[in-house]
Amino acid sequence: MKALVTGATGFIGSFLTKKLIATRHGVRALVLPAENASCLEDAGMEIFRGDLTKPESLRGICDGVDVVFHLAGRVTDWGTRKQFYTAIYNATGNLLEEASGKATRFVYISLIAALGFGRHLKGAVETDPGRLSGVPYNDAKTETETLVRRYHTEGKIRCTIVRPANVIGPGSVWVRDILDKMKLALPLIDGGRYSGSFVYVENLVDGIILAATREIAAGKTYHLRDDWHVTWRRYLTDLGVCAGRKPRGNIPFAIAWPIAWLSDAICTPLRIRPPVSRLGVAVLGRDNDVDTSLAREDLGWATRVPYGDAIKAITAWVKEKHI
Repeated sequence: MKALVTGATGFIGSFLTKKLIATRHGVRALVLPAENASCLEDAGMEIFRGDLTKPESLRGICDGVDVVFHLAGRVTDWGTRKQFYTAIYNATGNLLEEASGKATRFVYISLIAALGFGRHLKGAVETDPGRLSGVPYNDAKTETETLVRRYHTEGKIRCTIVRPANVIGPGSVWVRDILDKMKLALPLIDGGRYSGSFVYVENLVDGIILAATREIAAGKTYHLRDDWHVTWRRYLTDLGVCAGRKPRGNIPFAIAWPIAWLSDAICTPLRIRPPVSRLGVAVLGRDNDVDTSLAREDLGWATRVPYGDAIKAITAWVKEKHI
């Protein structure tokens, strides 16, 4: 299989490309024109330089490609609607157009946020439609999923959507950003009693590759969430131990949500990162244990790396890279 990977230098992309190379698949990585790609070239990948927001720069990117793994986008908990839609919706549309009639499968890496964060998602199934929530990141993911499905139903290219839960692992935003916030104060939301709804990056990559290679996956959406049953209180405590930090205090969700809404409304127009965001509160303060039955039945996907091993790998990374 010859694969095109966008976001190859990112967190998930780096693990995906490593697994593809290890299993003897050819990899073409999209990188920005001025981006340093020496580590990708050294790993044996073909480099294509372009910008997903500039369709003219993508000409030929899918020539000779079997599967497109689209991971690139704006990955953060804050920003304007324009920033998110440009980097997620518009960029995906440009890539879909270039891939149509060339690649045989387009795998879009979305997020359970497309279901509409800010409410409990426990039990939501893979066939549930996305829901707009007013949070730009969530809404961009929701509408991009609709775009991807349209290309599939119109017969332009066979598409599969993967909705990961909260992705953790060495270098994850749920490691770096949380430890940074713990330097000052990171309170629990509703006592940290809800499930963290995690998927470890290596387990996620297993599922992404299965979704790309199984015939049954075409036209479907899959949730990937590990079966760890780990609460936010436990995870934040375990993560803090390796850096000598810990969560402090507690804020009820009913109070944290309007504070986050106000913080987003004031800071975002000023291009200042909010001290607390709706996206962050929705993740830490709601039960997002979506159902993963379809991924397990169709793909045979299952948690391979247990929670204990995941924490060990994260701890090793923190001690070497972050502290």
